[in-house]
Amino acid sequence: MNYIDPHIHMVSRITDDYVRMARAGCVAVSEPAFWAGFDRGSAEAFADYFRHLTEFEPRRAAQFGIHHMCWLCINAKEAENVVLSREVIKLIPQFLGKPGVLGIGEIGLNKNTKNEATVFLEHVDLAMQTEELILVHTPHLNDKLKGTRMILDMLTSDARVKPNRVLIDHVEEHTIKPALDAGFWIGMTLYPITKCSVERAVDLVERFGNDRIMANSAGDWGVSNPMNVPDFIRALRARGFDENEIEKLVYRNPFDFFAQSRSFNFNTQ
Repeated sequence: MNYIDPHIHMVSRITDDYVRMARAGCVAVSEPAFWAGFDRGSAEAFADYFRHLTEFEPRRAAQFGIHHMCWLCINAKEAENVVLSREVIKLIPQFLGKPGVLGIGEIGLNKNTKNEATVFLEHVDLAMQTEELILVHTPHLNDKLKGTRMILDMLTSDARVKPNRVLIDHVEEHTIKPALDAGFWIGMTLYPITKCSVERAVDLVERFGNDRIMANSAGDWGVSNPMNVPDFIRALRARGFDENEIEKLVYRNPFDFFAQSRSFNFNTQ
């Protein structure tokens, strides 16, 4: 079955991962801007990173028949530095409109600080001014519920924000319902250790259905597995889901959400 991985950091993956993903049915990926494994010290470093995401990585993916799309921001892990964050935000508009740039993301919270919230809101304001989609990072387990509530409050307090144009990622059992109830799209991140295991993700689909829901592997610098979406497909089949239900989760849902972007340039097969 063809699938789209809607959140995977291919900058942190070796080329062999593209080969394995293509063989498993991956036809497209979406790569949010993220932390580089260390804190960057200048806006120029981010400019180079954005060129990597918009120019180099699409060419690398295309060698294996995978279409690469991306998102731009300064991630919450570096957002404590408000001065640097504002310099980076000023860079982003020159890259918006490039083919495959889906919007602003992954923005959000890391430790739920005032500075992180300030930078989050300034990213949201940019997205509203430029009419971009938004992809949101919710914090790790200890701060996830509080951070998710803060994020939902900030988003729903801005009358310009349309929930159907926002993806709330890294949901778990205690955060999925508030995000869905507020009308947002949600992403389940399939990690081997943290976030959401494949089996727990299938449990959530059984409880909440497959509308406005997608699954991703993240595949970042930590312990992660870029093959977790194919594993999710197999687990869904084992639970008795039919092929149309599965295709909606792993292909049609991300396609339909991304297709709202003016820079979406992936043609369905």
